[in-house]
Amino acid sequence: MRIAISGGTGFIGGHLIAHFKKRGDELILISRSASGHAYAGVQTVTWSEIEHSPRYLEGIDAWINLAGSTINQRWSETAKRQILSSRLKTTAAVASALKALQNKPPVVVNASAMAIYGTSETHTYDEFSPARADDFLAEVVKEWEEAADRIPAERIVKIRTGLVLGTDGGAFPKMALPFKFGAGGRIGSGSQWMSWIHIGDMVALIDACIRNEDISGPVNATAPHPVRNREFAQTLGSVLRRPHALPVPAFALKLVLGELSMLLLEGQRVLPRKLLEHEFQFRYPTLEEALLDLTGAERPA
Repeated sequence: MRIAISGGTGFIGGHLIAHFKKRGDELILISRSASGHAYAGVQTVTWSEIEHSPRYLEGIDAWINLAGSTINQRWSETAKRQILSSRLKTTAAVASALKALQNKPPVVVNASAMAIYGTSETHTYDEFSPARADDFLAEVVKEWEEAADRIPAERIVKIRTGLVLGTDGGAFPKMALPFKFGAGGRIGSGSQWMSWIHIGDMVALIDACIRNEDISGPVNATAPHPVRNREFAQTLGSVLRRPHALPVPAFALKLVLGELSMLLLEGQRVLPRKLLEHEFQFRYPTLEEALLDLTGAERPA
């Protein structure tokens, strides 16, 4: 297959590129700059080049758009505007580029997030749950998906990503660090849900969404067994054979992170109903299996 990837220089994008290269697919990396993001055997083009000459993308079989400013920053009003505008602008750029193509790809996979459901300690959400725009991130994702729906492709897949666990990026290395020094524990009350996924399954499900013509619309990129934060702490402590009795107070997180702290103090129980209905096989369906792989630890006795 010939696959274009925008936002491919980040954590998930890097794993995707390695995956598709191993499969022998032809890749086009779309970036703001042609320098500094070279992958052996991967063609790199800039957004500017595509705007002036969309021919670079003629004949692609799929476009994966992961582009957007990181949310892992203090949410000042300026940062909030950048988080939203970066997603809307890149998604609009995808739509504009495809409109100019004579041969449009049959599928576009656009990043999204499970934040669209809002937060709750009692509700369970799947792809058929209504969207809620009752906080900043939920509103961002709602507008982001509306922009994705305007992309002129036969099939649009919106990947509603959960907490992606990997050792070379994302939040997991920072989450695991205090446990390694014996200072880990639950965050806040510990009752908030964590809907997570192993980076290996994240890559595999994006590939599956490209190749399975029956999958379209929202797809929850989460493992089938979400856990509460206190269980996450207990499992990680057990896998690392480290104590997990030092909680992080909610007020301390709010003081340090501001509004961003909601990502750690609030959560939602999100299930991958659509993937399970299409018989996607998770390699790491449980948290213990995922953490054992990521840490290289042996299963506790």
